[in-house]
Amino acid sequence: MPGATLRALAHRDFRLFFAGQAVSLVGTWMQHVAQAWLVYRLTGSSLALGTVAFLANVPVLVLGLAGGVLADRYPRRRLLLIAHGVAAAQAALLAGLTLGGRVEVWHVAALALALGVVHALEMPTRQSFLADLVPRDDLSNAIALNSALFSAARFLGPAAAGVLVARMGEGAVFLLNALSYAAVLVALAAIRVPGGGGTGRGRPALVEGLRFAWRAGPIRAALLLVASVSLFGVPYAVLMPVFADQVLGGGPQTLGLLLGAAGGGSLLGALRMARRRGTSGFGRLVGRAALAAGVALMVLSQVRSTAVALAVLPLLGLGFTTVVAGSNTFIQLHVPDALRGRVMALFSVTFIGMTPVGHLIAGAVAEAAGVPATIALYGAACVLAAAGFGLMLARGGGAA
Repeated sequence: MPGATLRALAHRDFRLFFAGQAVSLVGTWMQHVAQAWLVYRLTGSSLALGTVAFLANVPVLVLGLAGGVLADRYPRRRLLLIAHGVAAAQAALLAGLTLGGRVEVWHVAALALALGVVHALEMPTRQSFLADLVPRDDLSNAIALNSALFSAARFLGPAAAGVLVARMGEGAVFLLNALSYAAVLVALAAIRVPGGGGTGRGRPALVEGLRFAWRAGPIRAALLLVASVSLFGVPYAVLMPVFADQVLGGGPQTLGLLLGAAGGGSLLGALRMARRRGTSGFGRLVGRAALAAGVALMVLSQVRSTAVALAVLPLLGLGFTTVVAGSNTFIQLHVPDALRGRVMALFSVTFIGMTPVGHLIAGAVAEAAGVPATIALYGAACVLAAAGFGLMLARGGGAA
C-alpha cells in the first residue's frame, strides 16, 4: 500500500519541506558522528563525550518551553528560516576551525551549546509546522514520514561520515553539513503557507499549555514514557565511539556502521508507523517497543563482535523510534491547534531535553564502571519504564 504510506506527500508544501529536510538531515547526522569522533580523538575520554553531548542538548531542557510559546506566537515558517540560517553558520565556523587546525575541545563544546540553543527554539516550531502543511486527516502520516526521513538520515549520515572522516577528516564533514542547509532554506522560501502563530502570550500562555498536558491523562502518560526512554535509553549512542574502539577494536568506519545500523532499524519503525491509521492500540504498541528496546540494550552490553552488534542495533532503533513517533502522533492528534506549539515544546523537552542528562550520567558511569556495564544498566531502566507505563495503561492513565 505505497499510496497509503506516502499519502502526505500529495500536498505540495509538505513535499517541499520533506525534500529540503532530506538533504539537511543527512548533513546533520554526518556532523553528529564527525563531532563525536573529533571529541574522542582530542580527549580519549568518555566523560568528554558525555559532556559535549550534554551541552548540545541541555538547552532544549532549559529553553524548549519558551520555544513552544514562540511557535504559537510568530509565523513558524519565518522562525524556521532564521533557525536553519544560524545552524548553517555554526557548522561553517566549526568547519573553519577544524580545517584550519586550530580546533580545541572547548571550541566544539561552545559551538555544540550554541547549536543546542537554536534547536531548543526550532524543534517545537518544526513539530508544529507539520500541521500547517497537511490537513488533519493526513497529519499522522506526515509525522510518521517525517520520522522515517529522520531515521533514513540517521542511517545514511553516519555511514557516509565514517568513510569521509577516515578519508578527509572531520572538517570536511562539517563543511558539507553547512552547505546542506541550503536545501531546506530554499524549500522554506518556496512554501506558500504562512505557518501558524499569533496565539501565545508570555507566561500565562506557557502555564496554559502545561496545565492541558498534565490534565490529559493519555498525553501525560506518553510524555512520562518518552522522558524515561530519553533519559535511560537513547543516550546509549553517546558511548558508541568508545564501544567501537575499546570493545570492538574498530575506528570511525565501525562507528558509522554501528550508528547506521541503529538508523536502519529506526527507518523500519517509522515506515511501520506511516502505514497506520488512527491511534487505536498505540499505548500497547509503544509500551512493547520500550520493553523490546530495553532488552536489546542488555543484549548489546554482552556483545563483543561487530557482526552481532550490527544485528542487535536495528532492534534498538526500531524500538526507540516506535516509542517516540507513536507518542508524537498520539499527542498531535489530541491537542488543539492553539496549544500545539506549547504542548509539542513539552514533548521536545521530554524527548530531547532529558537526553543530555542521560548523556552526562552515561559518560560518568562509563568512566567508573565501563561501557558494557553502563549499557546494561540503561537497558534495565528501560524495561522498568516500560513496566511502569504498562501499569498506567492498566489503571486507565494512558492511551489504550
